[in-house]
Amino acid sequence: MVAERLKADCSRCFGLCCVAPAFARSSDFAIDKPAGHACPNLGDGFGCGIHASLRERGFAGCTVYDCFGAGQQVAQVTFAGRDWRSDPSSAAPMFAAFTVMRQVHELLWYLGEARSLPVGAALAATLDRALADTDTLTGLDAAALAAVDVEAHRSRCVPLLREASELARAGYRAAPLPADLMGANLRGADLRGAALRGALLVGADLRGADLRAADVIGADLRGADVRGARLDGALFLIQSQLDASRGDASTRIPERLTRPAHWAASATSGPASLGRAAGKRAAKPRRR
Repeated sequence: MVAERLKADCSRCFGLCCVAPAFARSSDFAIDKPAGHACPNLGDGFGCGIHASLRERGFAGCTVYDCFGAGQQVAQVTFAGRDWRSDPSSAAPMFAAFTVMRQVHELLWYLGEARSLPVGAALAATLDRALADTDTLTGLDAAALAAVDVEAHRSRCVPLLREASELARAGYRAAPLPADLMGANLRGADLRGAALRGALLVGADLRGADLRAADVIGADLRGADVRGARLDGALFLIQSQLDASRGDASTRIPERLTRPAHWAASATSGPASLGRAAGKRAAKPRRR
């Protein structure tokens, strides 16, 4: 089943997200690391040596990264279990393949979400074809995968996601929003059906807000306070958005996602949670 393959399984990966991407010293990362070089915290067994204290050690960016299962796909399928340390010649092609695979898997996630929405038969059939075409890319060998024009493929998929979103939000009349949403006071706001694609909600107060059927694809929720908010039913919400925000036990989240371990354990406002119990996820560096 495609959906199961889109969940990261770090035990079957070779620490690819800790090597392939670059990251720069910032509030998210304590050091500079060039692409293709292993993070100094990566252990011999491909595990993170400071996993339990990433935020405290200045690597908050690692805790909000999600490869959508691309790591284990490249490690176990594309390279059939050969790791880049025991086979150094595989390193460069493996890292290049991972960079593409991660984007392909992310598209699979969004297309799968769109397909689950109440869309008409014609769009459903088109989404099925797009899913099949995208899934086919995951089976390519390393050289063919690295040559994929991901942006061209994405440009064919994005209009389908927009159409599915518009159909799902058609019955809502979202209230007008402030022009600047960074740090905005949206506490208790009715945001059902709102178009929040790519919105900069950094540090926004969303306590008790209702975001059911709101399109949040690409929305930046870093530091957003979502305690007591209704995120169950938010369209295109992904794990890294939850991980970047601040919630608690009263925040309602979709069943397919995991409650971040750093969220407050006790409810401070709002109804009882409908989301999963808290669970620690494997930490990964944010893609740059």
